Amino acid sequence: MRRGFDNCVLRVAWEVVAVDFTTFLDPNLAYVFLVAFFFLAGIAILTPGTGVLEVGALITLVMAGWGISSLPINIWALILLGLGVLPFVMAVRASKKTPYLVVSIASLVIGSSFLFRSEVWWRPAVNPILSLLTSGLVGGFFWIASVRIMEAESAPPAHDLVRLIGATGEARSDIKSWGEEGSVQVLGELWSAHSKEPIQEGEYVKIVGRTGFALEVEPLEKEMEA
Repeated sequence: MRRGFDNCVLRVAWEVVAVDFTTFLDPNLAYVFLVAFFFLAGIAILTPGTGVLEVGALITLVMAGWGISSLPINIWALILLGLGVLPFVMAVRASKKTPYLVVSIASLVIGSSFLFRSEVWWRPAVNPILSLLTSGLVGGFFWIASVRIMEAESAPPAHDLVRLIGATGEARSDIKSWGEEGSVQVLGELWSAHSKEPIQEGEYVKIVGRTGFALEVEPLEKEMEA
C-alpha cells in the first residue's frame, strides 16, 4: 500500500510540474522573453558594466530558447533575427552609421513578431497588439540610445589640446610672468596657463601654444594690434 501511495504522490507531483511548465509554452510569453533578451543584451553592448545585464540576458535567452525549441516556428524569422545582430554591432561599435541600426531594428521587430508560427502560415502566433507595443517601445529605445551614444563617441574630445590653439578665453587669475602659472577659461574649461607678459584677471587672451597640459597665452589686445 505504501508503494502505491508513493506512486500516486509522484504522479500528482509530475502532473503539477508538467502543468506549470506547460504554462510557459505560450507564444506570447516566449516572445516577451525573446524581446527581453535582445533588450538586455543590447544595453550590455551599448554600456558594458558589472555583468548584471549579461546574466539577465542569459536567463531570458534560456527561457526564450525553451519556447523556441518547443513551439512551432518560422525558420526564416529565426535566421532574420540572427542576421540582425551583425548590423547592430557594426552600427554602435564599428561604422557608427545609422542605416545599419535601421536594418538591425527592423530585423528584430519582424523576426521576433513572426518567429512563432500559427495554424495559418502568414499569421504570427503572437498577439499583434502585444507585438506592436513591445516592438515600438524596444525599437524606439534602441534607436534613441544608440544614436545618442554614436553622437557622443563621434564628438571631438573636450580636452583636445590641438583644437584649443587659436581659441580665445578669459583669464580667471593674474598671470604675472612666464615662470608663474595662472588660470584661463577656454571653451567652457578651466586650464592652467602662462604668458611671456603679465595678464590681469578678467582680460581676454588668445591661446598660442601649449607646454604639456598648460596653455601658452597672450593678451588678445596684442593680437588685435598686430
